[in-house]
Amino acid sequence: MSKVRVHAFSLSIDGYGAGPNQDLQNPLGVGGFGLHTWMTETQTFHEMFGKDGGTTGIDDEFAKRSFENIGAEILGRNMFGPIRGPWPDHEWKGWWGPNPPFHCDVFVLTHHARPSEKMEGGTTFHFVADGFRAALEQAKAAANGKDVRIGGGAETIRQYLQAGLIDEMHLAISPVLLGSGEHLLSGIDLPKLGYEVREHVPTSQAMHLIITKR
Repeated sequence: MSKVRVHAFSLSIDGYGAGPNQDLQNPLGVGGFGLHTWMTETQTFHEMFGKDGGTTGIDDEFAKRSFENIGAEILGRNMFGPIRGPWPDHEWKGWWGPNPPFHCDVFVLTHHARPSEKMEGGTTFHFVADGFRAALEQAKAAANGKDVRIGGGAETIRQYLQAGLIDEMHLAISPVLLGSGEHLLSGIDLPKLGYEVREHVPTSQAMHLIITKR
């Protein structure tokens, strides 16, 4: 059965999924890149960008799992880029260049609609201005029986969590303190919403947690 999943979402020890002051120089906010060392050093990450090498082992296994059976993705607008308000033009097409690593339909939550952008490698960005539930309906249809991944950022995941729409969530807790930024779980009672920890695996780079809905 198709699932709605969060996978390979990195958090600081103090619960932030991105640092403050996101801009072109700091796509993940100040200090945010440090959250993802567990993944960026893996063989899977290297292969995504056509590079050789990279580590194998537990971190790499979790990185690989994040791409298994994914038919569509949902992103918040901040994950797509730093532009706020109405789109000044359609020149910005994401952080990833002409061939993004998704290779599927990606639905971007926004308050300002724009035409879809077909990219190289099978990725097409669709811009959904009528809410997160509508985005999920469209993503499920596009996934054609495969899973839908909620890619982030933190506020987007919070919306789907609070609505009880996420079936499985992989969080990688990195040994980093950010102090401020985008907090993921503040004010959310996961047990009350029916979530429990099913798996936890430590490495030198992260604590991997698999949280599922009962």
